[in-house]
Amino acid sequence: MAKLVAVQMTSSPVVADNLRFVEQQLQQLEVNEPTLVVLPECFACFGAGDKAILGIAETPHDGPVQTQLCALAKKYGIWLVAGSFPLKCATSDKYTASSLLIDDLGHVQAEYQKIHLFDVQVADNTGSYLESRTTEAGRNVVVVDTPFGKLGLAICYDIRFAGLFQAMSQLAQLDMLALPAAFTQLTGQAHWHALITARAIENQCYLIAANQTGEHANQRQTYGHSSIISPWGETLAQLATETGTISTIIDTQALATIRRNMPIAQHNKFRSYLV
Repeated sequence: MAKLVAVQMTSSPVVADNLRFVEQQLQQLEVNEPTLVVLPECFACFGAGDKAILGIAETPHDGPVQTQLCALAKKYGIWLVAGSFPLKCATSDKYTASSLLIDDLGHVQAEYQKIHLFDVQVADNTGSYLESRTTEAGRNVVVVDTPFGKLGLAICYDIRFAGLFQAMSQLAQLDMLALPAAFTQLTGQAHWHALITARAIENQCYLIAANQTGEHANQRQTYGHSSIISPWGETLAQLATETGTISTIIDTQALATIRRNMPIAQHNKFRSYLV
């Protein structure tokens, strides 16, 4: 048995306040089995502006936020997907949007750097988004062997690109996908449920989608509706627009039955064409 948890936040520009909220949510968890907790995109700082985000960027494996995250994972005995968080890179005026997988002993087991950057026009309070202005795109597909099974890591806009998850399946048949997100209100209302459900169904895996919610300090509006989706496409848990947590227990028998009855991985004629 294992538990999956998604945390929904309305993160502010104040890092200490956001980390305090994260710990408050962890304090309320009942950890009686291996537990995976997924935080939203930009959980530690949201709405502060490009220069402020660059100012809190840390060197990989070194910095106060990473240190505190590792301490929290160890203290509460959980595996933690903390992402995205800005980490310094070779380009001095940019950072990577990195999702860190931290184990229950407080050790960083993996880092995924967001590959698909949100450079789009949206008819909302923000209007124009140009993530590539400050963010260095990642290149590596990340799948990790965990006590919960094979875990794929992605971030927000990545969910629109099914090829990323097909590439993951070349590394291993996924048991679950973790998706920290800050989906906008407008795009979330239109596409969030369809996209996360489709990715769970086509990969026959659990999908834990932790989203930002509400209006932030820079007037950006996020959709909320953090969800945990089953390998059959069922919504097992969902939180509308309030902050807090949702959780579910993994049903490994149901997962095995779905794959046995409909062996999509075996039937996929395009696997050998993927890089």
